Amino acid sequence: MKPLIHELLADPLSGEQIEWRSMAIIDREAPPHNFTPEQWPVVRRMVHTTADFSLLDLVRFSPDAIDAACHALKAGASIYADSNMIRAGLSKARLQRVCPDYKAESILCHVADTDVAGQARQSSLPRSLFAVRKAAANLQGGIAVFGNAPVALLELNRLIMETGLRPALIIGMPVGFVHVVESKQELMDMGVPYITIEGRRGGSPLAVSVVHALCELALRS
Repeated sequence: MKPLIHELLADPLSGEQIEWRSMAIIDREAPPHNFTPEQWPVVRRMVHTTADFSLLDLVRFSPDAIDAACHALKAGASIYADSNMIRAGLSKARLQRVCPDYKAESILCHVADTDVAGQARQSSLPRSLFAVRKAAANLQGGIAVFGNAPVALLELNRLIMETGLRPALIIGMPVGFVHVVESKQELMDMGVPYITIEGRRGGSPLAVSVVHALCELALRS
């Protein structure tokens, strides 16, 4: 039996060519949908990340989400991530192509900070809640990216309602079974720009894919 890799070696494709071909397959095989030309590149990137067309039934955008995202990225807005997986996954090079001011410290994640861990132990509440509180000052006009912690999204929703905090965009894609559906439903009633996935699904890779797709849109706009 001949290893399949020899087919690729005989007819080489670069990583960029494989990605381009993948996107063309998604465009060809996608079922009918109502996403706008501005929204579709974001959804397509999410499908590319998961190979799952069923996401088309679940992704939701506020009407102002794409414009808000592009303006915030071009301005070098702070980015808050609810997990270090998201922080590690975000491409600094992509961000810097949109705004050269982006640096490693532009992407915040406090969930592993010592003071946050201490507050969580004392209160018997998740670290993600206190991590969002610590980041509140940087979330004014910033981009909040949630792919893990629904409690973090709930706390940000509270801050929006009770303190007037207004992020430029919330990517609300926590995953799981407890507080997940409720946190997203509440987000969609906040009156702030958002991109979310209805239901229990989500995850850090999806949240990262959304940011990267928005970077591409910001470069074109």
